Amino acid sequence: MFALPFFRRDLPALKGEKVILRFPLASDYREWAALRGESRAFLERWEPRWTPDELDRTAWRHRIGRYREDYAQGMAIALFIVEKTSGKLAGGITLGNIRHGVCQSAHLGYWMGERYAGRGLMTDSVNVLVRFAFDTLKLHRVEAACIPDNARSIRVLEKAGFQREGLLRSYLRINGSWQDHYLYARIVDDHSGARTKD
Repeated sequence: MFALPFFRRDLPALKGEKVILRFPLASDYREWAALRGESRAFLERWEPRWTPDELDRTAWRHRIGRYREDYAQGMAIALFIVEKTSGKLAGGITLGNIRHGVCQSAHLGYWMGERYAGRGLMTDSVNVLVRFAFDTLKLHRVEAACIPDNARSIRVLEKAGFQREGLLRSYLRINGSWQDHYLYARIVDDHSGARTKD
């Protein structure tokens, strides 16, 4: 996989108005597991089915290893969302399936702990990461998929300037069953307000 020079060095924390986006650390395990555990009923409906060891420390170590490997290969950037005012872990956001060449695109995914939902943290996070994707990674397009009845996620994407492009039938297996998803996208022209040059 082709990686930009950016991927050869550590990613600095990305800062928004309400959030700081940073790499997950091994020492985040307890806070991550507690937040995910208390938010399980809130999250399960929108995620792949949780495994029996979902919140175990061993699974966490594998997750951290995968995050680092994907980043080293230039395939994905997985970040934690930290609330600026409290310094507490609020959720996670990932820029995945990063492609260069003629595509210059990536896919956005995210989750938020239930107690932090509705505070504008995710919209801020999406805006920060998309700006990074366009300005630093020089991508042209960022996509996101959303289950049609996930009103919160639809609101986040639309507030962040994403446009709905269509319906992907039976697109992802979520919580054990194949689900349709709306496809949303934001392109660099939406971000810059001007046509980009080749």
